[in-house]
Amino acid sequence: MNNKITFFLVFLSLFILLTGCGKGFFKKVDMRERPVNAQERARQNVEEGKGVSINKMLRGRGNTNFQFSSSNPLWRASLEILDFLPMTTVDYAGGMIISDWYSDNTNNSNESIKITIRFLSNEIRSDSLKVIAHKKTCKTMQSCNTIILENSAIGQELVSSIIRKAAILDKADKEKK
Repeated sequence: MNNKITFFLVFLSLFILLTGCGKGFFKKVDMRERPVNAQERARQNVEEGKGVSINKMLRGRGNTNFQFSSSNPLWRASLEILDFLPMTTVDYAGGMIISDWYSDNTNNSNESIKITIRFLSNEIRSDSLKVIAHKKTCKTMQSCNTIILENSAIGQELVSSIIRKAAILDKADKEKK
């Protein structure tokens, strides 16, 4: 008896759940207004936005411009200029390159720098990049001070070097084509 009640309640709840989901999802269609031929129905569905056409797939949506990182001269130039630094983050999709802390052993060994490059545009211009340099000075292993070097010579030199290198790479790419 108990199993029958449980079965009935489960069946009833599933029936209510399944029939309740159909409201608004399934629309009544008058078959007199629908074409009989399958190709005509498919064409009508595409025209009403209910389907996919090969033309739409080939044209794409909107004015998207996908580029691979290897085809972006600004990105390639940045990696070539910074190839001596160990990197922590290199994210083409996010437009970000972040180096790890770097210290040149010939100078003061308790100072290190970290470079962050943000790509604001794919155009080869100086305002397409934002370079942020951080400087860390440690008196002991536990006592370090980190500052941002705003408008530093390091940042300005990196931007100009990257722009020059990107212009050279872009020119070489155009000559190949």
